[in-house]
Amino acid sequence: MQPVIALDVYGTLIDTQGVTVELERRLKQPEKALEFARRWRDKQLEYSFRRGLMGAYVPFSECTRDALLFTDRSMQAGLGENDHDHLMASYAELPAFADVAPALDKFHQAGIRCVAFSNGTREAVEKLLDRAGVKAHMDDIISVDEIKRFKPDPVVYAHLRNRLETRPEHTWLVSSNAFDVIGATHAGLRSAWVRRSPEAPFDPWAIEPSMTVADLEELADRVIC
Repeated sequence: MQPVIALDVYGTLIDTQGVTVELERRLKQPEKALEFARRWRDKQLEYSFRRGLMGAYVPFSECTRDALLFTDRSMQAGLGENDHDHLMASYAELPAFADVAPALDKFHQAGIRCVAFSNGTREAVEKLLDRAGVKAHMDDIISVDEIKRFKPDPVVYAHLRNRLETRPEHTWLVSSNAFDVIGATHAGLRSAWVRRSPEAPFDPWAIEPSMTVADLEELADRVIC
């Protein structure tokens, strides 16, 4: 039986560091754009984790905006509301990584179903993937918003399987986020960690991905073979 590939979006298909271009234009110290983007992303995920534990779900965009405000304050960047609005708009138009479209083409040619699986709402992910030029490669978009929970809650991965109507051993979760890979593996799915930075360590939780790849084209070549 052919596997089904569920691809994380932010950080896996879409480059969240792409927001640095807009940050460089708006920060008084543009050399801090990369650090600002990193802190913003870290706090965005932290807020989703915290809300998940609290049972206080909000759309992922609210976690993103709250994280932006916190990062602005913590770095004393002095951004205004107009800056925040433009940065949030930029976050909705982030670029895809260069390997995404070629890899998805390979999966499509091999008859392997691919879906986007994200903390973002379906509407936000549809617009993001469309603007990045990769929406047409997807067979479906599955959002945690459908059950009002966040990754890596085990219920999220069960929902993914229910939507796909697949068995765990035939369901692959693909992500560059180690927490997502660990969550999926813990829930019984097959998993692939996209190690986009060769210096990136994997969490020492004694839970390993089924496969580690440098990019999505390598993943496609290994899964198809």
